Amino acid sequence: MPKSFEIITLGCRVNQYESAYLSEALTHAGLRRALKGERADIAVINTCIVTQRASHQSRQAIRKAIRENPEGMVAAVGCYAQVFPDELTRIQGIGLIADNRAKGELPGLLLNAAESGQKTVVLKDFDPKMDFESLPIKRFPGRTRANLKIQDGCQAFCTYCIVPFARGPYRSLPHSKVLSMVESLAGEGYREIVLTGIHLGKYGMDLMGGMNLNGLLRSLGREGFPVRIRLSSLHPDEIDEELIDMAASEKWLCRHFHISLQSGDDEILKRMNRNYTIRAFAKLVETIYERIPLAAMGVDIISGFPGEAKAAHKNTCSLIKDLPVSYLHVFPFSVRPGTEASDFEGQLDPGEIKKRAAELRNLGQIKRNAFYHSCLNKDFLVLAEKCHSAEKNMVQGMSDNYLPVVFPSDKDMKGRLVPVNMERVENGKVTGRLQREE
Repeated sequence: MPKSFEIITLGCRVNQYESAYLSEALTHAGLRRALKGERADIAVINTCIVTQRASHQSRQAIRKAIRENPEGMVAAVGCYAQVFPDELTRIQGIGLIADNRAKGELPGLLLNAAESGQKTVVLKDFDPKMDFESLPIKRFPGRTRANLKIQDGCQAFCTYCIVPFARGPYRSLPHSKVLSMVESLAGEGYREIVLTGIHLGKYGMDLMGGMNLNGLLRSLGREGFPVRIRLSSLHPDEIDEELIDMAASEKWLCRHFHISLQSGDDEILKRMNRNYTIRAFAKLVETIYERIPLAAMGVDIISGFPGEAKAAHKNTCSLIKDLPVSYLHVFPFSVRPGTEASDFEGQLDPGEIKKRAAELRNLGQIKRNAFYHSCLNKDFLVLAEKCHSAEKNMVQGMSDNYLPVVFPSDKDMKGRLVPVNMERVENGKVTGRLQREE
């Protein structure tokens, strides 16, 4: 009987949530997390393939686990197994290969593979009518903020993206189970929950009764749980007036929009199969800013998409410069076999892609710094997450509008929401002063 396990998680918040479920399930089965430096009886790599770099990191993590756990069993699970299982079968030393359809079965599969010593491969096709696989958790290990996966799957088929092949059709956690999970996590002491999904804005597409993300949020608000809710990434055309109004008026909904834009040029958006325009995006950002001046607005950008002329790149830079965007997440274009864009003409030189990404990241730092300064001399509720410096009694936390804050305190405040006045910007963080607690 295996006694210890370790889980290495790559990629998105959904993967993080699924790893938290697996950790809890293995603990309930009588196993314990391996100590740092200890050889684990079971090592699980929850893989990511969204970019070439993510695939490379997944393979590195798998091979490292095989080297470090020669007597144990190493499992490669998730998106890599779903889309490129043949690549994994060529890696010697993997004891279990299991795709995303098998996430709920993983605890049993891992134990059986570890005890039998036989290599096991579990691969299934997606069913268009499949239900959401509920993976309930009580705790989110090592985190002050809890992720809650409420949606899975994507059918957008953006030309650059492998995710629809890795995650299958839209499916949603039923409304009643979302409420139950939020109540449970709140009962465990979490004061912030991040609602997450593969395509969060499509929550409810598969549910009866017309439930959607806005309806779910209204329902959560009526329950009055002692938590604040943060939303993960949304497409521009999924943020409407109602959602903006809720963020403007409801204290329990974080003033934070992470918007998946991808390009600031209409022709490139068409080639990406993104169904909105730059004009609509600009209007959205301006509307949010008018209604909620201190809202954080993060933007995802892909640099160097095939056919992206210098003028298209300049259009993206100009758009971001002219709008009250708070920060950027920049991704150099990565060829993903099996996607339309992998065969597009006009593939850019890697050096040029890197150069454009660096320019955008520099612009993102400028926007982030300006946003941080706009929040100075104002009070925010901050979720205290950890000690920033034991010597100086400094606490690190996050405001509802996504400000990373450090402030002095000699008390253990981890997991509490406390009012902090923002005083200055230092080393990429805002330094503040604790106010009278609410």
